[in-house]
Amino acid sequence: MRPVLLLVDNLIKSILQTVYHHTCASCGEKGDIICKACRDSFLLIDHKIVCPLCGRYVGQRLICGECMSSKRYFSEGYFGFLYENKLREAIHTFKFKGRAEVGRYLISLIKHILLLFGDRVDLIVPIPITDKRLKERGFNQSYVISWEISKIIGKPVIDSALIKVRETNDQYLLSKEERKRNIKGAFALKKADIIKGKTILLVDDLYTTGYTANEASYVLSKGKPDAVILFALARTP
Repeated sequence: MRPVLLLVDNLIKSILQTVYHHTCASCGEKGDIICKACRDSFLLIDHKIVCPLCGRYVGQRLICGECMSSKRYFSEGYFGFLYENKLREAIHTFKFKGRAEVGRYLISLIKHILLLFGDRVDLIVPIPITDKRLKERGFNQSYVISWEISKIIGKPVIDSALIKVRETNDQYLLSKEERKRNIKGAFALKKADIIKGKTILLVDDLYTTGYTANEASYVLSKGKPDAVILFALARTP
């Protein structure tokens, strides 16, 4: 980027950050990106008492009944927060109101979770979105999260290995069976040689039924990675 353009770009970012810094992403009150009251309401997922695949609460680290009866194409799952109350509002602001700094801030609150698996990861792959959705939102939220994770664990982000080949409806608007049909065949593998024999960290913003994560993991498995580990910023209760 030319120096003049870089200067303008940095100036715009500085102005936006100044404006947003004084509005809490969860409650809208003036303060930090997320105010202390809202931060204190967030519930972290304790990985010692949840299913090691889907993050469902089971009281200890054991595979839940649903995961035992379903084929999972990822070998482990790690999750940051429970998707409820003020955390739900923060992620909604992050995804739909163009505030990428909210996603970056949320990742800064869960560094200790990333360190549980970071040393085993070779490459980070964000769940992709279509060009149409990218234009609507201005950024891919999974890509933002992936880059913040990369800064913490020191592993590269590869956004060219997995692509989304068709538009899908928003999963949260659909029933369980509709979600499964909606996401089937939505992804494609490119540059399979990049991921062969590697441990891949697949990154998403939200885990609900797991259909998106499983479909993306299935497509990645065609590239013969050593393993696919899933990380989602939040998980529904």
